[in-house]
Amino acid sequence: MYQFSNDLQQAQQRINRFLEAQFDEINTRPSPLADAMKYGLLLGGKRIRPFLVYATGRMLGADTAQLDYAAAAIEAIHAYSLIHDDLPAMDNDSLRRGQPTCHIAFDHATAILAGDALQAFAFEILTKSTALSAEQKLRLIQVLSHNSGVFGMCLGQSLDLISEHKQISLSELEQIHRNKTGALLSAALKMGFICSSHFADNALEAKLDRYAAAIGLAFQVQDDILDIEGDLAAIGKNVGSDLESDKSTYPKLLGLAGAKQKARELYVAAVGELEHLPFDTTALRALAEFIINRKN
Repeated sequence: MYQFSNDLQQAQQRINRFLEAQFDEINTRPSPLADAMKYGLLLGGKRIRPFLVYATGRMLGADTAQLDYAAAAIEAIHAYSLIHDDLPAMDNDSLRRGQPTCHIAFDHATAILAGDALQAFAFEILTKSTALSAEQKLRLIQVLSHNSGVFGMCLGQSLDLISEHKQISLSELEQIHRNKTGALLSAALKMGFICSSHFADNALEAKLDRYAAAIGLAFQVQDDILDIEGDLAAIGKNVGSDLESDKSTYPKLLGLAGAKQKARELYVAAVGELEHLPFDTTALRALAEFIINRKN
């Protein structure tokens, strides 16, 4: 019988070992740069994005060894974004995953450089796989760069920052989060797809994109709920930071009950996209449920 928690834990262990191994060849002494990179990258985390790479690729028959590089690359991008997101010029957070944020543990300049280096590190990792074709590697790089930059995560971060202390509409809030959070989740799923033999199936890609868009938004809705209802010990970061920053959130615009209903509707939309896929979608269904029920 499938158990999501076991599957997620195995993915976490696999990607952590793979990422740790990448640093065997890196020595930046006397600079603390490599230590700061590892701190931001290996300091825990749910590893949802690598899990999506593995679950999608596995569903489509990809070899797990092919998926390690894509999973590592997207987690490196995610880690860089969190290091920069925590900086005083952005969200100004002192805790991440229950530990001091990178700029607190090291210093501001080292944290900025660690984020920069992790971004470059992500794309270098994608070039190292010997199992993927040149076409697959190019598509992986295109998807990750598109979704992490001005067309995705970075745009979302920028829109989020300029919306502080302002009244924005629900559609504007969704635009922020489809970019800030949803873009990388969509990239993770698409990267697992690209690593498989089905990577030229445009119709399948469209269905998976719609699933990813729904869970990406649901993830952020649940984040906003946890900023109100969450426990510091469980979520590993300061609770109520969105309220302190006067950010627009789903509970703020819809009320807490309305935000929970929104998350549920997105879950239904996500699993609906899986209904007619001729593959075993158990893991992707379980992930959608986990996203709207998680406590951290």
